[in-house]
Amino acid sequence: MADKGERKDQPFNDAVEHQQKVEGQLKPTEGKLPLPIRLIGYFLFGGIALMLLFGLLGNFLFN
Repeated sequence: MADKGERKDQPFNDAVEHQQKVEGQLKPTEGKLPLPIRLIGYFLFGGIALMLLFGLLGNFLFN
């Protein structure tokens, strides 16, 4: 938890600061994935959901 007067996006020790600056770890406020990766996720999970829905409907209708 952040103390009063401390910002949440400030690293709490030197190791975290090193990861954020040198190794490129995201800050807590930058929690979004890049758009192409989000679109791939939407496509895959949406496709899986549609296949399940069509499979269940087909099973009940044609069985």
